Amino acid sequence: MTRYLMEHPRDLVSLKFFGQRYGSAKSSISEDLSIIRHTVATWGVGRLETLPGASGGARLTPLYSKENAEKVIKQLTAAVNDDSRLLPGGYVYLSDLLGRPDILREVGRLIATQYVDQDVDVIMTVETKGIPIAQSVAMYLNRPFVIVRNSSHITEGSTVSVNYVSGSSRRIKKMELSRRTMREGANVVIVDDFLKGGGTMNGMQSLIHEFGAHVVGMNVFAEGQFKGNRLVDDCTSLIAVQAEDGRNKHISAEAGNYLDKVFGEKKEK
Repeated sequence: MTRYLMEHPRDLVSLKFFGQRYGSAKSSISEDLSIIRHTVATWGVGRLETLPGASGGARLTPLYSKENAEKVIKQLTAAVNDDSRLLPGGYVYLSDLLGRPDILREVGRLIATQYVDQDVDVIMTVETKGIPIAQSVAMYLNRPFVIVRNSSHITEGSTVSVNYVSGSSRRIKKMELSRRTMREGANVVIVDDFLKGGGTMNGMQSLIHEFGAHVVGMNVFAEGQFKGNRLVDDCTSLIAVQAEDGRNKHISAEAGNYLDKVFGEKKEK
């Protein structure tokens, strides 16, 4: 039962289904669900709800407790805090980390925790490095994810496109999204790997508005330092990176604003 609930997050599963699947009475299923509820709550990895009535059932919502979130962010910060990751322009090399399934699972659950009590319809990201993060978040929220592209593919049919200004280089760029991927009025969470000037995030916001949809929140794996005003506000970051791209290259990574936004406490430096 635990495995089934974990593989179908946020789905309402009836007790009758479990009874037929495992050949057990509803009373036994209810007792097992009580054990599962206590276990996931004790471990700080989820929340199990049971709804009474003919249309009721059990629903498992994956999440992280504050203690687990702090532990994971500390591990991610230690992994990023490496001077060899510094790239020209103040960017940070993250591809090796975002290619690891264990880290993607942690990142996906962290971001999904922020939206456990909100109505989310779609996860949005831009090609290419944000794709694995969006896929992980979509898995835990049990929602589809869409990929914004710099140029459309013929297999995607008609598209909606917007021009946006890069926050760091101030160049005009273009992004496109297939009309079939998102409905009007959808609630969208934007995710990406790295935030600097905020131009890409701002472009995705404009694209969402073109669809008549709503931005629920914006999340990045890491945010870098940026001189001047960013083009977006209220973006949640797991990690904040201070980079010195000079003769003595140096990276200083610390927890971002995630803990403050999700758990309402100041991050520890």
